Amino acid sequence: MTLHDFGFDEWFEAHAAACDMNGCAPARISAVDRGSYLLRNASREVPAELSGKLSFQIDSPAELPCVGDWVTARSYDDDGAAIIQRVLPRKTFLRRKAPGKNVAFQMIAANIDTAFIVQSCRFDFNPGRLDRYLVMAMDGHVEPVVILTKTDLIPQDELEQKLAVIRSITKAEVIAVSNATGIGLDTLRQTLVPGRTYCLLGSSGVGKTTLTNRLLGREAFETKSVSGTGEGTHTTTRRQLVVLGQGAMLVDTPGMRELGIVDAADGIDMGFGEITALATQCRYADCTHAHEPGCAVRAAILAGELPEDRYASYLKLRKESEFAALSSLDKRRKEKTFGKFMHSFKKQLKR
Repeated sequence: MTLHDFGFDEWFEAHAAACDMNGCAPARISAVDRGSYLLRNASREVPAELSGKLSFQIDSPAELPCVGDWVTARSYDDDGAAIIQRVLPRKTFLRRKAPGKNVAFQMIAANIDTAFIVQSCRFDFNPGRLDRYLVMAMDGHVEPVVILTKTDLIPQDELEQKLAVIRSITKAEVIAVSNATGIGLDTLRQTLVPGRTYCLLGSSGVGKTTLTNRLLGREAFETKSVSGTGEGTHTTTRRQLVVLGQGAMLVDTPGMRELGIVDAADGIDMGFGEITALATQCRYADCTHAHEPGCAVRAAILAGELPEDRYASYLKLRKESEFAALSSLDKRRKEKTFGKFMHSFKKQLKR
């Protein structure tokens, strides 16, 4: 296989050409686990670590290599290991707010073409959480596809109701599957294109790793038996990129308990397209859709054209995004002020 088969297209070639390779070669991050890396080059996977210079230059965890990144690396030990020298720019990305009270964001994966957003038909089915995943995908310019799993656990009429709910939220493709019976898996396989990269997103126990094994055609990754409720249990502990038989690439990710939104105004506008369209009809260009007269969004709610829960989800995510944006700006201002202080302090020491 060539690097092109792993997604190294003309866009990445141009960025690599602009770098001083200095004995390095392009490679792709295929796994990250507690600060250790696996690189995939044209011939094999090798373990890798960051160069001292790169470690020193990185200002935040979000700048560290993540699964899907293209990097330049220098091989050693008879090409059995490598040193990562540089991370190439990311064409697309999946990120979330870092867990806890920090304003920083956490990279999930990079250079992803399609995000498979997975929800199960049982206890995990949550339209509000689906909104968050859709915003995450669109914020990073990643095409979303919704996969509804465990369809064998509910009656057909209930399945149709859930599919209708999803289609009222998004125009993205929706695929209903059952890992147990195999229904829908052929439809999913037909969406996979050689050389493109897909990423599974969803809560713990929705069947992401089992789905990965089904698409691989073998039990490559450990899974656990379902609980007494019919739900799966958490298995995956790291993000990893694998190459499927037909040449497509798939990233499995651990389940996410927290899915905080960072500064994602564009993603919210795209994820809530119907509200964005209504907003153009508001009397005021800066309408907050809360109390202003002539608000087309609230008029649509009163007319029964826009569900209130959809509107509430929009307001909640927009508030989170605006808070993250302001917090990030405040953080940068503080860092700039501190930098000026240190510069002045150093000048005084030299006198």
